[in-house]
Amino acid sequence: MSSELTMTLFQMGKSLLWALTAAVSFAFSMGLAIKVFDWMSKDINEWEEIRKGNLGVALIFVAMILSVGLVLYKVL
Repeated sequence: MSSELTMTLFQMGKSLLWALTAAVSFAFSMGLAIKVFDWMSKDINEWEEIRKGNLGVALIFVAMILSVGLVLYKVL
């Protein structure tokens, strides 16, 4: 029984580490994607436009975040 408990705890720890790795990777990649998008669109201040209520810019950001998220989901 002790070896089964040890193996279960090992598997739980391993799963927790993979979840933590995925969360950190997702956060880093999403931040990087937003920075690259900001860098590529120098003529417009997206955050200011979103604050003003510009729905088009907000939808572009949502689409970018979802697409990066779907790619990362398949990778991780």
